[in-house]
Order: sequence, then C-alpha cells, then structure tokens
Amino acid sequence: MDPHDAFLAAHPFRWDLGPPAPAAVPPPPALPMPHSPPLPPANAPRELEDLVAGYGVRGSTVARISELGFTASTLLVMTDRELDDMTAALAGLFRWDLLIGERFGLRAALRAERGRLMALHGGRHHGHQSGSTIDGASQEVLSNERDGAASGEDDAGRIMLSGKKQKNGSAARKAKKARRKKVDGLRLDHMQEDEREDGGGRSESTESSAGGGGGVGAERQREHPFVVTEPGEVARAKKNGLDYLFHLYEQCRLFLLQVQSMAKLHGHKSPTKVTNQVFRYASKVGASYINKPKMRHYVHCYALHCLDQEASDALRRAYKARGENVGAWRQACYAPLVDIAAGHGFDVDAVFAAHPRLAIWYVPTRLRQLCHQARSAHDAAAANANGAMPPPPPMF
Repeated sequence: MDPHDAFLAAHPFRWDLGPPAPAAVPPPPALPMPHSPPLPPANAPRELEDLVAGYGVRGSTVARISELGFTASTLLVMTDRELDDMTAALAGLFRWDLLIGERFGLRAALRAERGRLMALHGGRHHGHQSGSTIDGASQEVLSNERDGAASGEDDAGRIMLSGKKQKNGSAARKAKKARRKKVDGLRLDHMQEDEREDGGGRSESTESSAGGGGGVGAERQREHPFVVTEPGEVARAKKNGLDYLFHLYEQCRLFLLQVQSMAKLHGHKSPTKVTNQVFRYASKVGASYINKPKMRHYVHCYALHCLDQEASDALRRAYKARGENVGAWRQACYAPLVDIAAGHGFDVDAVFAAHPRLAIWYVPTRLRQLCHQARSAHDAAAANANGAMPPPPPMF
C-alpha cells in the first residue's frame, strides 16, 4: 500500500485548497487631472474693456486707446494731466473727440479700480514682485498725488516718499523745469506773433536776450562765432566766415517761400516778410542755427552786401587787414547804407522795398534812426547855407 494513501486513510479530514488562485491584476494607473488655466491674481488689474464697462465709454473709444498702446495698468498710474495729453493725442491722431460722459466715465472707472486694488491690500496699494504689473514706485506716486490734491499742492511740487526718493525727486524737478521752459516759449511766441519786428520799442539786445523764434521748448544749439573774412575765404579754428552768414539769409528766403506755399495750400494767410513763423518752421525742419536774434543783428550787413557788393567787399578786406573783430565791422556797415539812403531822400524803407532780396526783411530800427539824424543834419546845413534860421525844436 502506498504510504501516501495510508496517510490519507489515517487522516480523513484535510483542507480543500481547490484550484490555485489567479494572479492579482495590478490597478490601472491614475489618469492625470486636466490642468486648468491659472487664475489671475486677485490684485492684478483687469482688462481695459472690463475696467470701463458700465461707465459709458464706447467700445470704439477703447479700441483707439488700445491702438495708441495704452493698457489698464498704464492708465491706472497716469495723472490727470497725462490723461488730458492722451485725449489730446486721440483728437490729433484719429480726429476722435471723446464725449463729456466718456471723459468723466474713464476717470471714474480708474478711481474705482484703484480703490478696489487698495481694498485688496488693506488700504495699502503696493505692486507685487510676480503677479501685478503695477510697480510699487508708481503706486507711491499715486498716493503722493492724492495727498497733494488734498493739501492743494501743485502736481510738479509733489515729493516722492519711497526708497527711491532722491531719484524720483530729481526726475520731478527736471519735468517741472521742462514744463516751465515750454510755457515760457509759448508765451514769448504768442507775444511776438503779431508784433512788427522793426519797432515796438525793443532793442536788438533785448531780442537777443529774449531768444529766437525757434521751436517751442527746444534748446537752440550753440553755433561757432563769426569772424571777419575776405570774400571767398574759409574761416578756420571752429569759426564761421561772413560768406556763411550771407548764405543764411538766402536760406531764410527759401524757408519763407516754403511757408508761403504751405499757407496758400491750406488756405491760410501767408507772410510777406521773414517773421516768427518762418523761424519756427526753420527750427522744425532742423535748421535751428537760423534764429531771429542773429538774423536781425546782421540784417543791415546783408543789405550792404546786396546793394553795393564792391563796397562791402572792400570793407571786409580793410577790417580783416587791421585785425578788427566782427562787432567793429558790423558797426562800420551803417555808414555806407546811410550814404545810399541819402541818394533816395533818406527813405531807407523805399531802398529795402525796391530790392527783391531785401523786401522780405524789416528795416532795422537803428538804421532808420541814423537816416533820420542824417536827414535832420542835412536840412539844417541847407537852411544855414541859404541864410534862413532853422525851425525851433519841438517843445514836446
């Protein structure tokens, strides 16, 4: 008998293990959760369309503001004066005039957005290093503007209260200086626009100190000084000769022709003489070296060059040989002009008007005074020669 069978007979009770259990199936891998787009931080400014929604700003206006490159973040840090400049740019570039409700609605929307961002920070509106596009320095500027408006201070006089106080303060001073210079230039051009350039009680030294009629707010580049040179001679050592000086007057005549053609094209009144409008146009096209004080200072020298070039050349040679400066040569140019005017009854205005290149220039006040004195002296000498008593001088 098999020992195994004997063992089974002796032990009838045993466990029924059954068939072998199948291998455990591993669980399927977990599917990755779909990534949802990151939500913008609550303190980030909204889009421009959402920002002005409900404030009466038209969609076409928002589109044009966006075309100029302005965003909601940019508008939030802009001052009222900068907002006015933006609306002026819309009117100038797109011929787009904002409605009155849009102007107030845009400002109200910006105030509401600033208040929302300040509320998120517990009353402190600071920029964030990562999420917010509005930096802390800009927000401190806004805070200072609100404080300045409450105390009645001027926009340009507000003080930066940040860690960059010294840097922002210097920038504010530079901006204030530039605005003051721009306002002074506008005021000066407005005062001189309708004034005759040959009189008005202003001397040539006053005109020189007042500045030229160049571009508004633009500094005139300093030019090399003039020296007395012979005809055809080129000045050396960073100096300009007299041939170059006379060439500037020819350039002024060409600028006057261009201004006249543009004025006729647009239906405006065109100037007949070289006025402030011509000097502003010259500065606008890049010829800032042409300015009113200099051209008025030497206009009688150019007149002598046009009326009697031989006498002008002889005077230049004589003063060059004697080593005289340009100021002495300028004073010496008056006497030949008075002699020329004597042949026309001392009517120097008629002499200028009869010459095609001098008709566009006003007669200098000093030259007119010298001709008047020469006429009085000539009349007195003629009366003494005839034996008649000269008329008494006027009492007043």
